[in-house]
Amino acid sequence: MKFRIFILGIVLLFLTNVVSASSQYGTIDVYYNDQLLPGKEVAKPTLKIGEPFKVKIDLTLNQTSILFVKICSLRVGAPYEVITGPSEFDKKLYFESLDPGTYTYEWTLKPTGEWEGGTMPVNIWYQIHNVGEDKPLVQGEFTVAYPYISTEPYEGEIPTSEQPASEDQSTSGKPASENSSSSASSPAFSLITAISALVLVFLRFSRQ
Repeated sequence: MKFRIFILGIVLLFLTNVVSASSQYGTIDVYYNDQLLPGKEVAKPTLKIGEPFKVKIDLTLNQTSILFVKICSLRVGAPYEVITGPSEFDKKLYFESLDPGTYTYEWTLKPTGEWEGGTMPVNIWYQIHNVGEDKPLVQGEFTVAYPYISTEPYEGEIPTSEQPASEDQSTSGKPASENSSSSASSPAFSLITAISALVLVFLRFSRQ
């Protein structure tokens, strides 16, 4: 059964849009544990239950925009928990109006143990609008990391928790000190993620 889940995970990894994005509206550069993930590279760490790791994005906007962004997975339970960061896991951040420029958002997360002995991706979802318009200019989701979560508990030091922002809370962006490059093709949101989530739920319960 674990082998079947591993194979399914590999298929999902290729179906899911990958790291870094660019379009006429802006670019996104992605970091795992402070290391830039160039091009189509996805981090594939092995993590213990409760072991902290960092995900950071540098988002450059080319025009004044409304922005929605969140860190998430396949909408299956709660595989990760945010220790510090601007939002809770799978909760949207909402920015009512951001000027052109580069903004940095960073989360420190840990595996909850819900998917011990298996794999679950860490994704970034985003949506950009023109100010005053309901229809998005661009919407996408891509995978930053695809960790294998071991059955061992983490016994090292864990950063102090901070209260993240609530869902859909309007917040001011944090400009990045430096602009980054390394962009790839623009990802587009699809129904593959939702369908995959249902398959993963079935496999999760069938292996118990």
